[in-house]
Amino acid sequence: MTTFVLVPGLFMGGWAWEAVAAELEAAGHRAVAVTLPAEPTAGLADHVDAVAAVLAAEGPGTVLVAHSYGAFPSVGAVDRRPELVSRVVFVDSGYPESGESLVLSMPQVDLLSGVTGDVVPVPKEIPAVHAVPEAEHERWKRLATPQPVRTVTDPIELTGAWLRVPTTGVFCLASGLSIEFARSLHATGMPRFAKLAEPGVTFFELPTGHYPMLSAPKELADVLERAAAGGGAGLHQA
Repeated sequence: MTTFVLVPGLFMGGWAWEAVAAELEAAGHRAVAVTLPAEPTAGLADHVDAVAAVLAAEGPGTVLVAHSYGAFPSVGAVDRRPELVSRVVFVDSGYPESGESLVLSMPQVDLLSGVTGDVVPVPKEIPAVHAVPEAEHERWKRLATPQPVRTVTDPIELTGAWLRVPTTGVFCLASGLSIEFARSLHATGMPRFAKLAEPGVTFFELPTGHYPMLSAPKELADVLERAAAGGGAGLHQA
């Protein structure tokens, strides 16, 4: 049995992982879906604290799964307690460097356009390219919550301890990420991408959009199981 801690991306809570968690539990695993603080005053540190508290409660050997923005609080938590985590799985996400915020690391995503208060409003819909079924889309629109602004503008502070933990990247092809893209990043020679080719780092591709927990939960759960066992392709594996 493996314990999976599932951290959602922007606007979502633990509810987004329900179908994936059910698949994992049916296969004999434990799945803990995290809902991050949504109070308008919450900052990135509050989200890191929330993930770190779950990891501490679950104990060593946890596989930490981070979707999209969830990479920020997840990496922050693992950086504090790397001994608790056997693998970090990044679902359609990169990973931050110390001093970065989400808005600085993803300038192409204009999250703060039109924001005047303490929260980023929920988008009106998930774009069709992500192929989220209508029922799941309606559930998303009903349950999604505004994102506290400071969670995307606060810089993350890291020691680098998390870099010792094995990782897996799950790329969702319809959103433009792929193993080939990761190879091109590594080929730049930039130090931040050196980890991509290290032993213990693996990759999967899914023919889905950015929300596979909503559009392909069974397929995502299967990939998470395989990732936990060390499966997946190395960056330069044929």
